[in-house]
Amino acid sequence: MSDALDVVAVGAHPDDVEIGCGGTLARMVQQGYRVGIVDLTDGEPTPLSPGPEVRLSEAVAAARELGVQYRETLTLPNRRLFDSFEARVALAKVFRRWRPRLVLGIADRTPMASPDHWQAMQITDAAVFYSRLSKWDEHFEGLPVHRVQKQLWYPLGLQTLQVPTGGGAFVADISATLDQKIRSIRCYATQFPPGKDRVFRLVEGQGRMLGASAGFEAGELLISATTLGLSNVVETICGGGLVL
Repeated sequence: MSDALDVVAVGAHPDDVEIGCGGTLARMVQQGYRVGIVDLTDGEPTPLSPGPEVRLSEAVAAARELGVQYRETLTLPNRRLFDSFEARVALAKVFRRWRPRLVLGIADRTPMASPDHWQAMQITDAAVFYSRLSKWDEHFEGLPVHRVQKQLWYPLGLQTLQVPTGGGAFVADISATLDQKIRSIRCYATQFPPGKDRVFRLVEGQGRMLGASAGFEAGELLISATTLGLSNVVETICGGGLVL
């Protein structure tokens, strides 16, 4: 497909992806990749938002700020998001339509925050698998099977120092896109009014700490769902590219 995407990032609500891996997505766009975001719910109702239309307009503005080429909001219920067959199929259909090489999803539970995040992780993991299953056409409206090559998780729990486990963690360089990431989060004015400025201090502080730990100005932590493999250890560790 000529309109296929290289990367799709999945969140439970509009603003999840921006907070967790927005800098990485913006950097991927700069590098020439076609990138999309899928929000499983519209995030509504929330206390300060007047309704879904406003939240959707914020999501559109945030995607434009990151430069991503595509964003879709599914119709699964906010606050009542559960890993279910129907939710898995709905997301797997997106993967079959847009045929990404790489999928990013939420990494783990988020203590003291929405339980939808944990459900979104399970839905995303299952949808990656469902996307490639043959002999199941009755559930996929004739969409051809698609095998996602690799999957990464992005931590969303800003209030914990615990690092989720996986096949290997690394820091993505977002030195050139940290400001873009923060501007994209600020697009959600209904979610982050002046009284919640702490969120921006957390996002920037964490980004600069992660970046400094890896020799960058700013970074985001990503976790491979499968074991990371290096074909050239010296070149990768001493300045080459990471092989997933």
